[in-house]
Amino acid sequence: MSVKNIAILGSTGSIGTQALQVIKDNPDHFKVEVLVANGNADLLIKQALEFDPNAVVIADESKYQQVKEALTSHDIKVFAGAKAIEQIVEMETIDLVLAAIVGYAGLASVINAIKHKKNIALANKETLVVAGDLVTRLAFENAVNIYPVDSEHSAIFQCLVGEFDNKVEKIYLTASGGPFRGKTKNDLLHVTREQALKHPNWTMGAKITIDSATLMNKGLEVIEAKWLFNLKPEQIDVIVHPQSIIHSIVQFEDGSMKAQMGLPDMKLPIHYAFAYPLRIKTNFPRFDFMKYPQLTFEKPDTNTFTNLALAYDALKKGGNMPCILNAANEVAVDAFIHDKIKFLQIAELVENTIAKSTFKNNLSYEQYVETDKQARLTAKSLI
Repeated sequence: MSVKNIAILGSTGSIGTQALQVIKDNPDHFKVEVLVANGNADLLIKQALEFDPNAVVIADESKYQQVKEALTSHDIKVFAGAKAIEQIVEMETIDLVLAAIVGYAGLASVINAIKHKKNIALANKETLVVAGDLVTRLAFENAVNIYPVDSEHSAIFQCLVGEFDNKVEKIYLTASGGPFRGKTKNDLLHVTREQALKHPNWTMGAKITIDSATLMNKGLEVIEAKWLFNLKPEQIDVIVHPQSIIHSIVQFEDGSMKAQMGLPDMKLPIHYAFAYPLRIKTNFPRFDFMKYPQLTFEKPDTNTFTNLALAYDALKKGGNMPCILNAANEVAVDAFIHDKIKFLQIAELVENTIAKSTFKNNLSYEQYVETDKQARLTAKSLI
């Protein structure tokens, strides 16, 4: 295996920092070519000094001078701004792009990377939620592989290796249930931001942790799975598995099922996406069956956690509905984090935004951008 040059979009976030640890542990296999961060200039500088990339990009243009001066004695190119993020993926030396920018903000760079025939390690599920038809079509036209990094989709991907000719009957995406599993709506009336940010099994960024608490994260994963694996909504089921050991399951048309298991550690799916089709030895902790004598499963409570039902509805309607769902959710989660709305109002805001929006089908990239913009304006007007 030759060394892969990797561009990490979102290097200072949870996925980005774990990806850098994977690269650090495997210097014979991976090298950092590009680092992209939003506004954490201090950490970006620290990462650049340690990993010596070809180039770095800071989205916040006001931090450009700080980054530039800190790296001035090093042979590292420094760029700033949203357009630079979109363009940096065109570099000929990049072999693989890790798309780990949170939310809708990651869409433009992924599309441009695909157009320039870069394989994608996709940690940004919103890319396929917002514009799945467009992104998958472009990937097909440019012969680009999209390797899923979400633990659930990585699990499905791993279960499908060697099964190309065998029909999938159904997939089961597992969910931990989040910090409020088993709670009623009445229990959730006065949930605080701090409580919602305490995930029982996974260490993630704030936005995805809140999404896990509302089950929207699982709804977005359902939509992502449709596009990654060419499935119909009725072929995708969600089961709550509190231990987070079985990461997802594929059921084939003969009734046989394959599951991918492991300790909850995002470095595993990152490692798999980077090294595919190889499996490279790791020193990660190993699973011990005796420490998990019981693995349990439950149906998700979509009456309390209505975001999952809203995501299924958006997927079935298609067109611009998943894009609207995602935009409204991003506004709602941000409002909750900043104490502008209560926890249960996140789903209410998403539902009301969808109700006030107009359905459109067969959208261009520009139309997706406009849909996202209008949905955000609608959501903000409802706060």
